[in-house]
Amino acid sequence: MKKARCLVLLLLGSLGSWSAARAQDVVLVANKSVKISEITNADLRAIFIGTKTRFADGSHAVPVTLKGGPAHEVFLKHYVGENPEEFRSQWRKLVFTGQGAMPRAFGSESALIEYVADTPGALGYASRISSHDNVKLLAAVK
Repeated sequence: MKKARCLVLLLLGSLGSWSAARAQDVVLVANKSVKISEITNADLRAIFIGTKTRFADGSHAVPVTLKGGPAHEVFLKHYVGENPEEFRSQWRKLVFTGQGAMPRAFGSESALIEYVADTPGALGYASRISSHDNVKLLAAVK
C-alpha cells in the first residue's frame, strides 16, 4: 500500500512539473535592428540548428539560448523539435566539423535579454519581457 501511494505521488509530481513547463509561454525576442516582425517556424528552426544564418530579409541572425530551464525546454520542443540533449549533440557535431559555432548561452533570461538588446541581429526567447526591456517581439508563423 505504501509503495502504491509513493508511486502515485511521484507520478503526480512529475506530471505537475511537465505540465507547468508545457504550459509556460515563450516569447521570441530580437534586437530592435531586426527588420522583420514575424518569422516562420521553419526559418526559426533553421537559425537555431545552424543551417541558416540570415533572416528572410537577408540580414544576419545571431541566435542565443538559455543554458536550461523550463523556457529553454519549451522553446526547443515547440520551435526546434528537439530535447536539450539532442540540441547540444547536433551543435557539437557542427562545431567539431568546423561548420558552426555553438550559440551563446545564458544562465538567466535577464542576461539573455540584455545581450539581445545590445547585439544587432540577435534572436532569443524568454518566458516574459517587461516594457523596460529594449528588445522587440517577433511573431512565429507557420
